[in-house]
Amino acid sequence: MTPSNRRRAPRAPVKKKVAPSPKLSGGSTSTAASGVSAWLSHHLHVFFFSLGQISRNPLATLMTASVIGIALALPTGLYLLLENARAVSQGWDGVMQISLYLKPEISDQQAYLLAQRLQQHPDIKQLRVISRSQALQEYKQLSGFSEALNMLVDNPLPAVLVVRPRLATPQQGQMLLQQLSQLKEVDVAQFDQRWLKRLFAIVDIIRRGVLILAVLLALAVLLIIGNTIRLSIQSRREEIEVNKLFGATDRFIRRPFLYSGWWYGFLGSLFAWGLISYALYLLEDPTRQLSSLYFSQYQLITLDFKATLVLLLTGPFLGLLGAGLAVGRHLQSIQP
Repeated sequence: MTPSNRRRAPRAPVKKKVAPSPKLSGGSTSTAASGVSAWLSHHLHVFFFSLGQISRNPLATLMTASVIGIALALPTGLYLLLENARAVSQGWDGVMQISLYLKPEISDQQAYLLAQRLQQHPDIKQLRVISRSQALQEYKQLSGFSEALNMLVDNPLPAVLVVRPRLATPQQGQMLLQQLSQLKEVDVAQFDQRWLKRLFAIVDIIRRGVLILAVLLALAVLLIIGNTIRLSIQSRREEIEVNKLFGATDRFIRRPFLYSGWWYGFLGSLFAWGLISYALYLLEDPTRQLSSLYFSQYQLITLDFKATLVLLLTGPFLGLLGAGLAVGRHLQSIQP
């Protein structure tokens, strides 16, 4: 067989090694980064665009922000009033004291032993013993019947323990009074300053009333912002229909109205902060003069950083919530 007639064996195909392109993995990262950048850019554009939209009607915007600011300032001002009342009442806990009238058969020595035992109680800050002889002597000086009392053979007055409690809440004072009244040596236990206990109860009622008022005014802010956004949607109805014809999603259309609600709430919070700051400024001098008459250096509790931050965040939150409720309800009814 000639070489020309021989069949050549087929050669295996040679596989070429292809180096991985470095642009493949980096391309997905750059695409994601560009997408995030475009998303942030769009949100910032809509954020400031919504501010421009509401600034075109400055009078209406100012009236809406003023109403929201007054609604936010009322509970905040009452909260500061309660905080000042609580700070003042903290200086009165030393005036509150419990008088323990011991039984007539308890001697002065037994009264001192009882006082040493009660001194170890964690809720008792200070304790003073008025012996039977001291009680009789004070009664002679205060009553004006010293000559008649000198004719008595026995001392009819009992020993008294004056207890100054370490109070954190009025409930703790009531529990301490009940514990002390159950002692076998005690005949009668009573508060010497019941008016302060009544004051604590009144402050607690006012605190709950402020909480209820804050909830009602928050609902009012939601209604105000929701109605404002509803009117804005109705005025831009044709624009929304055109956007939907060109394929705009509800999320895209909703975004400017949500940011408008945020701006209304933020401007309302700024207005409320200004009202409260100005009111505290007007009350500062009268408070200083009143405290000087009582030889005190009390200063009004004002809006600190935490309270200011809560106030400035509450308005935008209520604005977003009210705008979201209004847009979600009225946007679905608009169809091209």
